[in-house]
Amino acid sequence: MSIAESRDADIGAAAASKRARTIKTLDIGGLILTLVTVIFAVLWAFPIYWGVVTSLKPESQVIAKTVEFLPRTWTIDAYWHVLVNTMIGRWYLNSLVTSVAVTLLTLVISATTAYALSQLRFPGRTLIWYMILASFMVPIAALIVNHFILMAQFGLINTWIGVILPQLIHPVVIIVYKNFFDSVPKEYREAAKMDSANEWRIFSRIYLPMNWGVTTALAIVTFIGAWNNFLWPFLAVSKPEMMNVAVGITQVNDAFGVQYARELAGAILAALVVAVLYLIFQRRVTQAIMLSAGVKG
Repeated sequence: MSIAESRDADIGAAAASKRARTIKTLDIGGLILTLVTVIFAVLWAFPIYWGVVTSLKPESQVIAKTVEFLPRTWTIDAYWHVLVNTMIGRWYLNSLVTSVAVTLLTLVISATTAYALSQLRFPGRTLIWYMILASFMVPIAALIVNHFILMAQFGLINTWIGVILPQLIHPVVIIVYKNFFDSVPKEYREAAKMDSANEWRIFSRIYLPMNWGVTTALAIVTFIGAWNNFLWPFLAVSKPEMMNVAVGITQVNDAFGVQYARELAGAILAALVVAVLYLIFQRRVTQAIMLSAGVKG
């Protein structure tokens, strides 16, 4: 073997050794990251597991001093009590109606507003856009008193409309839509104008169909947010028959004190719809969260 070949062999062996060390380091780092992820996943999931297990225990076992990770006696009495002795069916209906209405109205209002801000030129356009951007600085909770006074003056307390209207403030949806409408090539609009298409036709036939994926993602996240909303429905509704499910489960009580299994059973039934939607549309939910985070960032 010549000197050059020997040198090349040494260089190759050194490179292979370096690659092996790098791979080993990456394997150790990956293992550590995996363990940390698993630990955090267990910490996150444990309260959910504990809630489900507790709801399947008799109340005597729930209040026992010993810690039991599995029930000694499995029972669905807590779920049966919630389903039979409460108005959870009506609460589900109220949540479904208000959440669907909030979702549809939010998408329609946000999409049309974003299209106007993106594609039309009119006086005050820039001012309106800056007002929408500035609305991020005002937390929704700060508007609760104003909302309540307005709904009370309009006589909309304890009504579906009174629950729906204040939940239509979603500036992030407008901003996401506008960003996508801005990215649509101008040639599509110019070609439609040459065919004498009006603005509504251009919006509904060209711009909106290009963003069905974004619309679906935003719809799912908006629906989940409206379904889980507690503060405003809690303030706007005092009649049990008009409560949504998030507020209604607070009425699952007993004359003899707190029944923890029943409370948890009601909470699990209230979250069931959202959990199923998330499992079915997980990719869309993740997409919407990334879009919203990108806008807020």
